[in-house]
Amino acid sequence: MNIKEASELTGVESSTIRYYEQVGLIPTVDRKPSGVRDFDEFYIRRITFAKNMRSAGMSIDAIKRYVELVDDTAQHEAEQKAILVEQIGILKEKRDDLEATIGYLQFKVDHFYDHMLDAEEQLKLLEKQHEMTKRNQKEALWSDRV
Repeated sequence: MNIKEASELTGVESSTIRYYEQVGLIPTVDRKPSGVRDFDEFYIRRITFAKNMRSAGMSIDAIKRYVELVDDTAQHEAEQKAILVEQIGILKEKRDDLEATIGYLQFKVDHFYDHMLDAEEQLKLLEKQHEMTKRNQKEALWSDRV
């Protein structure tokens, strides 16, 4: 199948498939005598794997390393698993950060009338004080020069 068909089948843009090939996430795709890339199930699975790992937030470098380990004739299961475990840790950290941010915003929503409006009013007063201080400093500066 050609790149357009591979793109439709995998849900990965043709330009992204070319990029995956260029950076080594998928092997160099065989070509027909006419020069058109010729994708088969092997390439489709590799594209799908790269797509899924990118969706999981894995870096291009980490995916590339993982693929290199898979393609190597030696056994690298421990290192492959370590890459996956590391990515789970990264995702859990991101999840925890998101949960904390959601909790912060939920607090703001839950306490909008008894906290947020008061805090906003205090900020407005602080802004006025800040502007007055800046104006007074400018006036003092000019009065010293005159």
